[in-house]
Amino acid sequence: MEQNTIKLSCLALAISTALTSQVVLAADEKASIEQEPILERIEVTARKTVESLQNVPIAVTSVSAEQLAENGITEMIEVQQFSPNTTLQRSRGTNSTLTAFIRGVGQEDPLWGYEPGVGIYIDDVYVARPQGAVLDILDVERVEVLRGPQGTLYGKNTIGGAIKYVTKKMSGDAQLDLNATLGSYNQQDFKIAGQYPLVDDKLYFGFALASLRRDGYGEFITSALAGQDKENYNKDVMAGRLTLEYTPTDDLFMRLNYDKTEDESNAKGGYRLLPSLLTDAPVPDSVYDSYTSMPTWNKVETEGLSFTLEYFINDEWTFKSVTASRESYSPTNIDFDNTDLRIFDVPAIYDDEQFSQEFQVNYDTEDLNIVSGLYYFKGDSCGHFDAILEEAFMAYGGLTREVRGCNNSESYAAYAQGSYNLTEQWSLTLGARYTEETKDATVYNGVVFDSIYPETGWYPGFERDEDLINASVPLVLDDSETWSRFTPRAGIEYQHSDTLMVFASYSQGFKSGTFNPRATGPEPAVDPEVVDSFEIGFKSEWNDNLRFNATAFYLDHKDRQFVTVLPGEDAADLNQRLGNIGTTTAKGLELEIQYAATESLNLFGTLGLIDSSFDEVISYDENGNQIDISDSYTVANTPETTANAGFNYDFSTGIGDFVFNGNYYYRSEYDLTVTDSLLTQEGYGLLNFGLNWYSEEGSWTAGLHWKNVTDEEYLVGTYAFVTPTDDGGYLPGLGGDNTLIGYYGDPQTISLTVGYSF
Repeated sequence: MEQNTIKLSCLALAISTALTSQVVLAADEKASIEQEPILERIEVTARKTVESLQNVPIAVTSVSAEQLAENGITEMIEVQQFSPNTTLQRSRGTNSTLTAFIRGVGQEDPLWGYEPGVGIYIDDVYVARPQGAVLDILDVERVEVLRGPQGTLYGKNTIGGAIKYVTKKMSGDAQLDLNATLGSYNQQDFKIAGQYPLVDDKLYFGFALASLRRDGYGEFITSALAGQDKENYNKDVMAGRLTLEYTPTDDLFMRLNYDKTEDESNAKGGYRLLPSLLTDAPVPDSVYDSYTSMPTWNKVETEGLSFTLEYFINDEWTFKSVTASRESYSPTNIDFDNTDLRIFDVPAIYDDEQFSQEFQVNYDTEDLNIVSGLYYFKGDSCGHFDAILEEAFMAYGGLTREVRGCNNSESYAAYAQGSYNLTEQWSLTLGARYTEETKDATVYNGVVFDSIYPETGWYPGFERDEDLINASVPLVLDDSETWSRFTPRAGIEYQHSDTLMVFASYSQGFKSGTFNPRATGPEPAVDPEVVDSFEIGFKSEWNDNLRFNATAFYLDHKDRQFVTVLPGEDAADLNQRLGNIGTTTAKGLELEIQYAATESLNLFGTLGLIDSSFDEVISYDENGNQIDISDSYTVANTPETTANAGFNYDFSTGIGDFVFNGNYYYRSEYDLTVTDSLLTQEGYGLLNFGLNWYSEEGSWTAGLHWKNVTDEEYLVGTYAFVTPTDDGGYLPGLGGDNTLIGYYGDPQTISLTVGYSF
């Protein structure tokens, strides 16, 4: 691994040195013909209609396909660098499960039944589950990050915001793009995308395929199973998309889209931050090394089918329909304790299906714009995990707590949002959404005095005794609940000039109510979480070369869903239940700046500041009296400061055009756990550089990308099952061991991408 990195570093240095003289010559030549620098117009669909970014009165960041390519961004999580107060990380245990937080609002636990706080959308189709939501960049037009509650236009589970993954529409000409990337850790990525007109100017076929492979950043040092692949943090993904687009008339557009991803990367082993009490294995030397007593295989399969129809009725009215279905299946091996003993092993299966239908009617005139629609969603979210605690119960032949069940939902919604120009400068925005949702839940939960796995053949020598399991794992919860919610939005905008808009708004969003997927007995559902948000900001452009946007916000997050200790039938009977026990508030500021310093040099910067805290967390003492324990809670995955500063410099040479870029991304200190600040990541920064080349005829491209130049080690996830003591130590938790595990972001990497377009 080190030799590979050194070779690529030398290659980068050689190319940079060879180009130095060309840079100087190009700069001198262009100095005499320099033109007035102008910023590019950015269009987004944040309000479900095409608008200029500068005319949208919400906080939104758009990262274009060109920016993604020139910065070497290959996965959606890297977009967090360009959006203030945004966290997009891989979750624990897999490469494809997403942890998303915006302005301190998100969802830490990816278990079925828990709803996300940030909505993920692929071409207007909502992706309900975080499994498989770490999307690879494949034939993408742009990625939009909408910050703040989007409850009116996007509905439930967007209380923090929404991420929109927008794929490219076809241009109409026959085209074929080939792309290959070689890099550190034996990275070998191959992509092919193309389009072909089946009927000129009417019917087009498009496709995109990708094979994405890389060796692990580390390894499983020991494994209880012989013959297992010992790579840790590796990547093995196949992804594809097929598209048909039909435009029979200028007023009618149809698109049929199918996508599928198979991620067979190994299960991700964590780094033991504390020595094990039950084994003699030391803490590994590398944060990417681990131990395991489980199989290292893992799988995440996702696929989706969607059909979009747009009919432009006349110059004022447009009708749109989006019909979609998605499903995912994920058998996974998660070793919570990360030792070669079965101290706390959790093999699991996630199985999800969803169907959605949206009808949209838009009205657009000079003074009035309206977006309205009807929405239907049906989702089945099921799962199964076995928490194996063999070592602590050897006298009984082992012990496994099995939990399985479903949280299925069905919801209907109607929405409308409109903006009306009161005068040439003042406009008013009003919107509302009404949602009704029913959720049905079943939970099977029990203890088996044996080591068991979700399926026979999962682990060599272990078979499921279904009769024993059915007798030991009863149905403990079978219930249904219905909620309804009205979520409004109101805003006012002042267009001071063509280049300056000031806006203020109030919006509300909610996260769905749910049942406890780990329930041990009958318990009521928890109500939806609600966020009220207030924003004031401006969007401005100066002299056509400086764009400066700013938003200040305050949000009140009520009825947060957490597990707490609640009284049972009497004060001595205490049970852990899921309840609406938390309230948080946050206030902050977000700045985004772009400056075209010259025709060749562009500078940009973002800054996010947030002060978030728990105001109340309800619990109960041993006598059943209600108490507030908010002092022991922190808003996780939310640094007080996020900042990004960078540049793009383009120049021409005799062998083509070049773009040299770089950025420095900073995140201040943040906690990875909600309770007791069990694990905190200190502030860190990531330095990245890129050099991109475009041939004179436009067919060939190349990009050399150096990421995390200083090889920073930073935490992105954890499993924490310990109890802190007053002297700074820890008491062992579930399984009888010191289970404090860290998962880390990518190390320093260098990659070279070469592309050719026919």
